[in-house]
Amino acid sequence: MGAAGSRLEKALGDQFPEGERYFGLENYGNTCYCNSVLQALYFCVPFREQLLDYYANNKKPGDAEENILTCLADLFTQINSQKKKTGVIAPRRFVQRVKKQNEIFRGYMHQDAHEFLNFLLNELVDILEKESNAVKSSPETSPSEKIANGPKNPEANGVNKEPLVTWVHKNFQGILTNETRCLRCETVTARDETFLDLSLDIEQNSSITSCLKNFSSTETLHAEDKFFCDKCCSLQEAQKRMKIKKPPQVLVIHLKRFKYIEHLSRYKKLSYRVVFPLELKLSNTMEDTDSEYSLFAVVVHVGIGPNHGHYVSLVKSHDHWLCFDDDNVEMIDESAVQTFFGSANEYTNNTDHGYILFYESLAANGKS
Repeated sequence: MGAAGSRLEKALGDQFPEGERYFGLENYGNTCYCNSVLQALYFCVPFREQLLDYYANNKKPGDAEENILTCLADLFTQINSQKKKTGVIAPRRFVQRVKKQNEIFRGYMHQDAHEFLNFLLNELVDILEKESNAVKSSPETSPSEKIANGPKNPEANGVNKEPLVTWVHKNFQGILTNETRCLRCETVTARDETFLDLSLDIEQNSSITSCLKNFSSTETLHAEDKFFCDKCCSLQEAQKRMKIKKPPQVLVIHLKRFKYIEHLSRYKKLSYRVVFPLELKLSNTMEDTDSEYSLFAVVVHVGIGPNHGHYVSLVKSHDHWLCFDDDNVEMIDESAVQTFFGSANEYTNNTDHGYILFYESLAANGKS
């Protein structure tokens, strides 16, 4: 990235952010799915800072067993502590650890970036929860580490135990409410469930706002889909809808661009044009007030199908937009982001489409 790095430094000039680093990641044979997600997470500033803090506070002897969390913390620390402002980092240890941990990502096949993101976040949560459980009996454990993050989970001995909230939860976890209203007695049954990202069905020439509206639209349950009402003690017609009860600090939206076509017995990529705004309001999906978000990263899928292609990341950092394409990093204009909305026509040469969107809460940032 030598020439590209110097071009990037030249383009930013005096505006190069103090203390920031823009490093590409080496590709180890179709590991762009990993690199693109890592760049989006690195520029999720609160997540990055907490990961760097974790590394600083949990340095272990060289013979200590490593895991995905320690490898990721080490990688982010490597990038953050570089003397140069730009360059290329080789995420070899992290990639090797991912492949060792999950056979899906072994070999050199094209993988799904969303599947990798889900695996990574859940793996980080599992590790942090195990570490918290290991020290929960310590008198040094603070009460704030024991805040509930959702519905109580019954223990095997019948005692209700509230799960710990990790800093991964604090960044990405929101709560959905699944409401079902019996049309005979009008009783509303509500069930809460947590999420780390929202997967949205998409339609041609639509927008994130309309996709979210459809996600929260009311569905009538009738015929063989009737709902068993506890008050009526029988199956009844009902209305069901999903709402966001508690929005996350970082809202991750996954666009379902890969659809299984039964008569073809395979998945097809939907190149639909879906407009994703730089500023997003959760108005139709929230229970009470609006929540405002700002777009800071987009994982883009390049290609015509799910089994072949490439991933790049668009990232907003200090009011500048950059494109991270494995080991290459370039500045782009903000207006270029809209070229990744998708295609208005089914048959097109444009194969670069927004796939995973990362929005940060303006309230959490103190901007609203």
